[in-house]
Amino acid sequence: MCNETTHSPVRDEMVNSDMNRVNFSKIAARYEEHSLVQRSAADVLLKLLDIKKRDCVLDLGCGVGNMAREIRKMTEGRVIGIDCSEGMIKEAVEKSRGLDITFETKGVEELEDLEYTGCFDAIFCNSTFQWFRDPKQAVENCYALLRDGGRIGVQAPARRVYSPNFIEAIEKVKHDLEVGAIFAHFDEPWFFLETADEYRDLFEKCGFGVVLSEIECVGTEHTPEGVFNIFASGAAAGYLNQDFYDVGFGSDYVNSFERIVNDSFVRQADDRGRVLLRFNRIFLVALKAAKKIYHSGVNDYSEEQR
Repeated sequence: MCNETTHSPVRDEMVNSDMNRVNFSKIAARYEEHSLVQRSAADVLLKLLDIKKRDCVLDLGCGVGNMAREIRKMTEGRVIGIDCSEGMIKEAVEKSRGLDITFETKGVEELEDLEYTGCFDAIFCNSTFQWFRDPKQAVENCYALLRDGGRIGVQAPARRVYSPNFIEAIEKVKHDLEVGAIFAHFDEPWFFLETADEYRDLFEKCGFGVVLSEIECVGTEHTPEGVFNIFASGAAAGYLNQDFYDVGFGSDYVNSFERIVNDSFVRQADDRGRVLLRFNRIFLVALKAAKKIYHSGVNDYSEEQR
């Protein structure tokens, strides 16, 4: 169930940041506590990925390492977690001491070097894909990181209306006379596709064979405070990041923005004081086909060499 603390996890922390563009560093210490929706969907993705005892696994966008620690229990192979947020990685290292997990501060766009090429049996990508600024390059890099026969599992919000609850709250922000004037300068950082077939096409064009691509509407019940904390653990890193505005703003804007969003969640509650929080989520599993080796009697060569 949702941890229903009422404090604001992000108030004043996203203003005038000089950290990475998607600034999860400021909320890293509270991320694992409040990222409940991501974790429940992650459990589904983990089962779909079917990690084996000796698999080497990359947790792409590992956050504070909660799922990397789960993966560590499933395999004796190497486990590596990467995230572009220094704060997240610092927290992951602190929480994972003695567990033989490697954590590095870098994004998937930085994984073009030879160090990890062909190293992994599986890539676990949970609630991260929507943040990629160049999704095609990211998928191509993942393909290169996998061994032949390796697989990638992706779970992420999908569609422009990725969460009807969040979008309803943001519409209130847009129509507020004072806050809306600043929010009009917000440039959305996320990548969403509308259909499962579009996600399938993206991966197939990068060489993958897609075995599953489905968009599901996932619903969970929470108090309004719980919904706000979930919003603050992820979406707020975009909506309240100065880097995604072409005008400056201060703490008054953050305070007013949070008040409007929180009030919207309160109004969304039913007679029991509960909110049905809905997300459209893509679940995708894709394989890097193993090369076929042909024996010519003189030289062996792969199917790609024919």
